[in-house]
Amino acid sequence: MTIEESNTPAELAAGSNRATTRIDTFFYWAVRSVSTLGVAVTVWAAISTGGMLVHGHPAYAILLGIVFISCAVVAARSWLARADTRRRFKVMRGIGLVVSCVVLALIWWLVPYSAAPPALAAMTSDDTVTVTETPSQIVMTPTGTASEVGVFFQPGALVDARAYAAVLRPLAKSGRIVVIPKQPFGIAFLSTGAFTSARTQHPPVERWVLGGHSLGGVVAANDAQAFSQEPGDLVAGVLFFASYPASDMSTLPIPVLSISASNDGLATPEKINAAKATLPRDTTYSVIEGGVHANFGDYGPQASDGKPTISSDDARTEISRASLAFVESLSK
Repeated sequence: MTIEESNTPAELAAGSNRATTRIDTFFYWAVRSVSTLGVAVTVWAAISTGGMLVHGHPAYAILLGIVFISCAVVAARSWLARADTRRRFKVMRGIGLVVSCVVLALIWWLVPYSAAPPALAAMTSDDTVTVTETPSQIVMTPTGTASEVGVFFQPGALVDARAYAAVLRPLAKSGRIVVIPKQPFGIAFLSTGAFTSARTQHPPVERWVLGGHSLGGVVAANDAQAFSQEPGDLVAGVLFFASYPASDMSTLPIPVLSISASNDGLATPEKINAAKATLPRDTTYSVIEGGVHANFGDYGPQASDGKPTISSDDARTEISRASLAFVESLSK
């Protein structure tokens, strides 16, 4: 008689029950682990995000709150549950665990680069510039007569919108209204409608310079292409900070300024040069010698960036000066 033949129906049923119990135990500990990890990750993300929980777009704070509460409730229930409790819908529970891990990884990745002190200082209003902040945007308005040319500037990916206050404040001080949208989850592509809603809300601005840093520059270029056919020359120019368009805009009759950095590890000089064919022939190029990707805002070092051989203050001054000269050249 073989081993298989010696197993009685009762023994086979017991084996099946043991297998089921092992699966239930696995899910029991997996749910415990993932939900507890979720509580820890959301708390860490909130601490790391810091002031951006209040000053950033509310989408990330809402996501953190929902995930924290959900994980806390599931963790409490799982730690009170019995390990040998039979569970149904095991496939759905497995999918839920995978989705939960993906969400926690996304939360980890979405932790933003927060604004550094120079930018935070520039967020203060004075007798030359008034700074207003809402959950969806930052507006820098000159206290004197405002120009009919304004600046709408998209931040780089995962970068605090306030990080560009210092580099763009000279534009506002010179008489230009500057609008910096706060992007949901710090992703420029989730803020593609921001210019549409803002373009008519800031009189006396009639024409706009669309600018952006890194991924924000890509969205600015998309907006420039979309609105270049609007009556009245709505788009006065395009301003790239360490960026370039994702598609060909070489035929657009719009002035363009591309400011890049020689030591940039992300928008490298090679990438900037390769993108020249997609820009108008009369595009103006300015290179910050010794600068890096993170010099275009005040948010600290950035992963995979190069090493600067110029101070942040000097780089910011050069970027502001080139930007101001470009914007002034577009005024009537």
